[in-house]
Amino acid sequence: MINIDENETVPREEKEVVYEEENPILYEVVDKVAYITLNRPTYHNSQNSQMLYALDDAFYKAVGDDGVKVIVLKGNGKHFSAGHDIGTPGRDFTIGREDRRTMIYNHDNKPGAEKAFIREYEVYLGFCNRWRDIPKPTIAQVHGGCIAGGLMLAWVCDLIIASDTAFFQDPVVQMGFPGVEYFAHPYELNVRMAKEFLLLGERWSADRALSAGMINRVVPVDELASNVTKTALKIASQPRLAALLVKQACNHVENLQNKKNAMDGIYAMHHFAHAQNSIVTGDYIAGFDGKKMAKSNKKKEQD
Repeated sequence: MINIDENETVPREEKEVVYEEENPILYEVVDKVAYITLNRPTYHNSQNSQMLYALDDAFYKAVGDDGVKVIVLKGNGKHFSAGHDIGTPGRDFTIGREDRRTMIYNHDNKPGAEKAFIREYEVYLGFCNRWRDIPKPTIAQVHGGCIAGGLMLAWVCDLIIASDTAFFQDPVVQMGFPGVEYFAHPYELNVRMAKEFLLLGERWSADRALSAGMINRVVPVDELASNVTKTALKIASQPRLAALLVKQACNHVENLQNKKNAMDGIYAMHHFAHAQNSIVTGDYIAGFDGKKMAKSNKKKEQD
């Protein structure tokens, strides 16, 4: 039995967290384009809070710089992003923040299912909604794997340009979830394609993702950076306000299709699954960690 005080809180969990990168996000501006780079290559750019808050800082910096017209998001190392951090030494799920970005309270001293619900509302659903509304055009430059939480980072961007070696996957159904927290699947794909993507949990090649309408372009891996830069510079030649209005117009149409309301509702389903896992398995992610998930994914591909 957990002892909960009169403020409905529990003792904070004491856990050593070791960050392997001092700078999990790199930032550079060249010719009116801000290049933001995910920089946890040792762990395939898996997303801990350290990285996500630094990413939010970088986006905010680019938005406030009048010299920046376009923002490019890319990753160092083998993969764009292997998703959420569920098992590295830098996994900082237990740590609260005083620099929260959404209007939500801290999670680290909350009991039961409330802890994950609050934390993920901030760093996953809240951040992605915030980044989707960035008032400057954004391009995701995807190479290697774009898996689960990695999809969320790509999907909030206006354009996705992928290398011919890239692949896309959301395999979290095996963990008991309907999909990742930012449940944009039926908007990025049609509903039937979204069901296949989730129920089978298979890797989709860049060409398959292109044919399904998830991404804009596939280019040879050695031409990826130059193609993205060429595209960014062409967009940067357009008037800033016009680019903002294009984004607002297209996002407004999605909002009329109830995208945000739909994702808010499915976020609750996601956390019902977290609670179910905790009751049935004793762990809110059903006993998976990064190595187990990678092993399971490889087996599924072989089958």
